Amino acid sequence: MPAPDGFDTIMPKTLAGASTDRLMHHAHLVTTTGDSHRLAEALAGKGVVPLN
Repeated sequence: MPAPDGFDTIMPKTLAGASTDRLMHHAHLVTTTGDSHRLAEALAGKGVVPLN
């Protein structure tokens, strides 16, 4: 699995890839439903800017 964009700016690509593999190997998928609280706050102008 390749490292996420920009991850290799803080560590070498081989270490970034190995770290991501390790994290994803032990990850659990959590599926949620409902509205996003972060998006609601962003759209309300509460200190965060929504992505376009």
